[in-house]
Amino acid sequence: MSKVEILTPRDVPLGGPRAMTVRRTLPQRERSLIGAWCFADHYGPDDVTRTGGMDVAPHPHTGLQTVSWLFSGEIEHRDSLGSHAFVRPGELNLMTGGHGIAHSEVSTPRTGVLHGVQLWVALPGEHRDTGRDFQHHAPEPVRVDGAVIRVFLGSLAGAVSPVRTFTPLLGAEIVLEPYAAITVAVNPDFEHGLLVDQGDVRVEDTPVRRAELGYVHPGADTLTLVNDSDVTARAVLLGGPPFEEEIVMWWNFVGRTHEDIVQARKDWMEGTTRFGEVREYGGDPLPAPELPSIALKPRRRAG
Repeated sequence: MSKVEILTPRDVPLGGPRAMTVRRTLPQRERSLIGAWCFADHYGPDDVTRTGGMDVAPHPHTGLQTVSWLFSGEIEHRDSLGSHAFVRPGELNLMTGGHGIAHSEVSTPRTGVLHGVQLWVALPGEHRDTGRDFQHHAPEPVRVDGAVIRVFLGSLAGAVSPVRTFTPLLGAEIVLEPYAAITVAVNPDFEHGLLVDQGDVRVEDTPVRRAELGYVHPGADTLTLVNDSDVTARAVLLGGPPFEEEIVMWWNFVGRTHEDIVQARKDWMEGTTRFGEVREYGGDPLPAPELPSIALKPRRRAG
């Protein structure tokens, strides 16, 4: 049976003046990556009639793919590729910002409660300057022993996502009925992380509480998930082979050196063509924060 490490979240304000608070489990001191997954924010349920919802002005990305997945609500997405799309529950929006892309994210007037996850995937060195791209996919639900699984990246429980990534990845929503227990086959070359959205779930007999992320080292060829309660539980399962490259993450940029980040910030603040323009947002783009006075240090996966 695989040992499960528990990663606890910290609260972080997201966005500009109308910042909403999110719970961040990646990156953190104990673990920066799970496969190529390098960032995990979990937010809501957020009553937008009280809080104002999400309004993230145009902002840049480099060296990564963004993965948006909602449990409730709706977010309007615009990017400098020209994509105009909506993020809805059970539907994946994946945006690639290699050399540079910009986008905005705004919860729509139809949204009452906003609830979901925002995830990032680090691009490997050979693809980190790839061109802009946007993909949308609505996975068909698969029923397995009292659970409903939606595979938005990779493969699990016989379902395969057609969405293109630059490293092997797994991303799936798993909803467990009360007292359900499932065992699913997984790739033993992958490390895995289970982010619990609601309820308490046992992973390999280790309890993982709401908003926590349970990490499983490579080597397991199955994972057993158990809901011991009388309410429905929901979680997001992430996985991938260990990502051995060092990365530098700062603000919305993923690079390899401090100098990469300095250049990306300069290009954004000077309005170069690197990131393009987000049209029809109706407001100013987000300015980049000031860089720290010391050089940013690379981070890599823990053993």
